Amino acid sequence: MEINILPDNKKINLSDECFGVDYKKTLVHQVITSYFSNGRENISSQKNRSAVRGGGKKPWRQKGTGRARAGTTRGPIWRGGGVTFASGKRNYSEKVNKKMYNGAMRSIMSELLRTDRVVAIDKIELKEIKTKQVSDLLKKHNLNSVLIVVNSVDEKIFKSSRNIKDVGIATVDHLDPPLMLSYKKILIVKDALEGFEKRFGV
Repeated sequence: MEINILPDNKKINLSDECFGVDYKKTLVHQVITSYFSNGRENISSQKNRSAVRGGGKKPWRQKGTGRARAGTTRGPIWRGGGVTFASGKRNYSEKVNKKMYNGAMRSIMSELLRTDRVVAIDKIELKEIKTKQVSDLLKKHNLNSVLIVVNSVDEKIFKSSRNIKDVGIATVDHLDPPLMLSYKKILIVKDALEGFEKRFGV
C-alpha cells in the first residue's frame, strides 16, 4: 500500500497488515454498535407493585362486602399503585475485546485509503493560533468535511481548527470508529500514520 504525502506528493509505503486489510462489515458494525451502547444511559425507572410503598394491609375482608376481592391497594388498577410491566435499570453495555476493536480500526482505515478518503501531509506547522491558517490549508487541498488526525496534542492546531465548520481534530489515541466515519475526508499527519500502526497494528 502506497500513499502520497503532501505537499511534495512523495510516495511512502504503508504496511499491508495495518493499512491493506479487507473491509469487515460485520465486525465494524458490531464495534460501532458496542461503542454507542456502552455510552448509553438508562434513566428510565418505574416501580412495580412490590416496590411501591404501603399496601401491606388488606383493604377489606375477602367476602361479604359486595366488592371485588382485593389484597392490596398498591396493585396496578389502583390509583397510586405500581406499574404492571415496570421498566427498570438495564445494562446496555456490550463487551468488545481489544483484538476486535483494533481489527475494526484497521479495517476502517484500509477502506478509507482504498476509497481515496485519506489525505496524508508531511506536517502541519502553525506560527500562532490563527483559524485562517488552517482554513487556507484546507481550501488549498479542497478539503471541507475533514477530520484532522495528529499524533500528539498540538495546542495551536487544536485551537485554530475548533471553530471551522465541518472540521474535527483528534489524536491517534482518541480516534474511534464513529469519528473516523463522520467526515468525508481524513487529513492525517505523517507521524500520525506511524502512530496509528503502533496503536492499532497487529
